[in-house]
Amino acid sequence: MDTNVLRWFQLVADGATVTEVSELEWTSQPGISRALARLSDEVGAPLLRREGRVLRLTHAGAMFKHHVDAMLHQLDDGLAEVAQLMDPESGLVTVAFPHSLGEWLVPGIAAGFLQRHPDVQLDLSARHDETVPATGTGSEVDLELTTLRPHGRAHHWRGLLREPIRLLLPEGHPLAATEDPVPIARLGGERLVAMRQTSQLRAVTDSLLSRRGVETEAGLVADDLPTLYGYVAAGLGVALAPGRSVAGVRLQALAEDDAFREIGLSWAAGRRMLPSATLFRDHILGLAKSRRLPRPPGTFDEEHPLKSST
Repeated sequence: MDTNVLRWFQLVADGATVTEVSELEWTSQPGISRALARLSDEVGAPLLRREGRVLRLTHAGAMFKHHVDAMLHQLDDGLAEVAQLMDPESGLVTVAFPHSLGEWLVPGIAAGFLQRHPDVQLDLSARHDETVPATGTGSEVDLELTTLRPHGRAHHWRGLLREPIRLLLPEGHPLAATEDPVPIARLGGERLVAMRQTSQLRAVTDSLLSRRGVETEAGLVADDLPTLYGYVAAGLGVALAPGRSVAGVRLQALAEDDAFREIGLSWAAGRRMLPSATLFRDHILGLAKSRRLPRPPGTFDEEHPLKSST
């Protein structure tokens, strides 16, 4: 059924004349009358009867009107929601990120964006499995702040910054006495505290060790950075991780130039991005280009972790 005709039926049923409806809708009176007659044929029962110059509802028309009102109300609500969604200043943006970026990068980006666009809704969700992209043509995630650089043409990627990897040592460890950067080769035989296998940080640190042929003793596995730091502070091992200021843990710089994890922004190549998501994406890329992204904690003064988008 034509929704325009249903709206004409609704108007007439609420007391408007065919003449008034034709003037309101810029349609001829005969056109309105024929459309209402076809509607009765489609329903299978007379919906309106004429009383002088006015059309009145039949019993079937009154029953049908109840459902038409409910349907058009839901339709109008749906159209309003879509219009709101398509408005860049009031839409919804779904963003995924690893837990470790929720400590510093995500809050800073979100706060600055919402100051400028307070009516946009941000759905921020930390991920448990960081080994596969969260975005895709079948995913509800618009954007992903991630340390996993996707391969192939299914995703777009822009590099944002490099976060240094530090050597985490318990107080009193022999390596904590030096002020010089520590070569990774010196970790051979150390008891290592590592992140879980589903953490992309684990892949980064395993790669750093394997490229130097370093073998360490099997240690504890942590689900998040606070737990990993707690294990190190308790003297249960050493770790490679982004720097955080935590009591009982000494941060040492590593001597290698590749001791960092790259943080980027990813989104699906085959999925149309809504205006509000595009607005948030451009906000992040603009911060990266102007080197105004939040600074990673544990970054030493002489370092410049930001890099241009690629």
